[in-house]
Amino acid sequence: MGRATVADIKGRDFSELDKEAKENTENTNKGSNTNKNRNTTTSDSRGRKNRRRQKKTMVVHPVQRLFDACKDVFAHAGTGFVPPPDKIEQLSALLDDIKPVDVGLSPRMSFFSPQAARRAPTITYLHIHECEKFSMGIFCLPPSGVLPLHNHPGMTVFSKLLFGTMHIKSYDWVVGAPSNASAVAEPSQTAQCLEVRLAKVKVDSNLTAPCKTSILYPADGGNMHCFTAVTACAVLDVLGPPYSDAEGRHCTYYLAYPFTKFSDDTGDEQVSIPDEEKNNYAWLQERDKPEDLVVKGALYTGPVIREN
Repeated sequence: MGRATVADIKGRDFSELDKEAKENTENTNKGSNTNKNRNTTTSDSRGRKNRRRQKKTMVVHPVQRLFDACKDVFAHAGTGFVPPPDKIEQLSALLDDIKPVDVGLSPRMSFFSPQAARRAPTITYLHIHECEKFSMGIFCLPPSGVLPLHNHPGMTVFSKLLFGTMHIKSYDWVVGAPSNASAVAEPSQTAQCLEVRLAKVKVDSNLTAPCKTSILYPADGGNMHCFTAVTACAVLDVLGPPYSDAEGRHCTYYLAYPFTKFSDDTGDEQVSIPDEEKNNYAWLQERDKPEDLVVKGALYTGPVIREN
């Protein structure tokens, strides 16, 4: 790139503070040798300044604390891994305290601006870190931006809404419920007849920042969810472990149908749900990745993470 990024500048500044402090200390010592009468006052004053500069290098920013905690919590993560309760509480507390400024974000940034209504708004993803054990990144959604219904197979996911208002609708599979293979795919889908599977609604509501971190698990907590931006908003996601085609953790998209659409085909004796609760259930059908879903990457300009 032709110019240094904010991340590059910050990384250089932090790494060079120690060198600057050492140079200042050497200059102080030289000055003290040529003018011993002012040695005590001058060296003490400059020494205190140098110590203050050195202390600045010891400051650990919130994203670094989150990264360090993720390294510990997900050290042994694999498909189906769920951290112990105390570790879940630790990560949630760290995420709860993170603010937009901590990750270099502002609602005034261009990718949060309203977009032309003739097409689906483009979503921006800011990559912070990814390894085989966990990933950290931020989804930036302009008003009306949608992350379609998708799953997180064998994963534990922490989602922190940094600002704005977002509608979340999430589901978990109903264990032991029958599937139905007679469903007809939507005309826009290239797949042939695909089976539908019964799921129960976990969350169907708006979230407005500041709010607590949301957590989903491999088998519950709303493992399949859809995000819709009511206003411009940003979501910091921590996935452990991350998606991996090689390890069978594929991202699958779904269509959701009302429970009554296919309930007669499965047989009432197999799926018995009171009428007043039927709105809390839906049939989910796998689909191709939506053609109008556009997620582009952009440079993360928050504090640089030190991995060692």
